[in-house]
Amino acid sequence: MAVLASGSGTNLQALLDDPMVGPWIVLVVSDRTRALALERARARGVRAEFLDPALYPDRATYGQALVGMLHREAIEYVVLAGFMRVLGAEVVRAYEGRILNIHPSLLPAFPGRHAVPDALAWGAKVAGVTIHLVDEQVDHGPIVIQEAVPVVEDDDEGTLHARIRAVEHRQYPRAVRMLVEGRVKVEGRRVHVLGEFEEAR
Repeated sequence: MAVLASGSGTNLQALLDDPMVGPWIVLVVSDRTRALALERARARGVRAEFLDPALYPDRATYGQALVGMLHREAIEYVVLAGFMRVLGAEVVRAYEGRILNIHPSLLPAFPGRHAVPDALAWGAKVAGVTIHLVDEQVDHGPIVIQEAVPVVEDDDEGTLHARIRAVEHRQYPRAVRMLVEGRVKVEGRRVHVLGEFEEAR
């Protein structure tokens, strides 16, 4: 499994700390050379790579380079953990049905980079977390897990994001386990997750 991350890597850390998911992670890739996520990976002895967007003229060639790196490492699953670049079609097609993303809202509400401040500005009473499979549209793929997070009266971006992050850290390892165990079944936009005692077919 490879994790793609651009920032501090708190969701990466939650995945590394999970006793089942952590050992599956063999590669962490970032588009930012000073991303703390890379340091978190190195601290666990996981290969950490900076793939510099400045070396590539467009999203497609960057995506091709990323796919090449993933294939060289025999990566089977890709997990996005705060990766702030839109994946190109080459990456999505190479790993169709095997890429997870996490987003700090109840999609389809508040897609994009500013979900938490957008929810506050809109006066939303409920925010949340969505974990979904990645397709070729931004924040769009079939939903695996959602959990609501209430917005309280005196919330600001920091307090709301902190409560959302706590849910992310709890749910993301769970979703990754579901996917790798073959318990995520997709029919159109609907996702059925096989239960703990159901046989994956």
